[in-house]
Amino acid sequence: MLKLLKINKYLIAAVILLAVFIPSAEAANLGDAFKQPLNDVAGSTGAGYRSDADPAVLIGKVIQAALSFVGVVFLILMIYAGYTWMLARGNDQQVEKAKNLITAAVIGLIIVLAAYAISYFVLSQIGAETMQEV
Repeated sequence: MLKLLKINKYLIAAVILLAVFIPSAEAANLGDAFKQPLNDVAGSTGAGYRSDADPAVLIGKVIQAALSFVGVVFLILMIYAGYTWMLARGNDQQVEKAKNLITAAVIGLIIVLAAYAISYFVLSQIGAETMQEV
């Protein structure tokens, strides 16, 4: 069973690496790799990227990317915990480990979302106050 888990970890890592590097294999750089698909999606008007973008928009995109990353980590933890639980075969220690991992993942997600909600509320109130003073 341990050998099977090692093989599965290597298989998952190989699939992720292939998914990342295959689109850019034919290109000299990343700009060449993604230029045509981005132009197809954006059309003649372009994608709307500007060098003079507002810092608040940039910070919002960074926060959105971070929350997306947290969501992916949560999904991976839940899949791993479910996989551990399924392969426990009645072993109480493995089942307890899986339950604890699921509980920790859910609590972590709740903490991250609560922190986001609180910071969003505070920053929106600060923004509303500064707009009233102008």
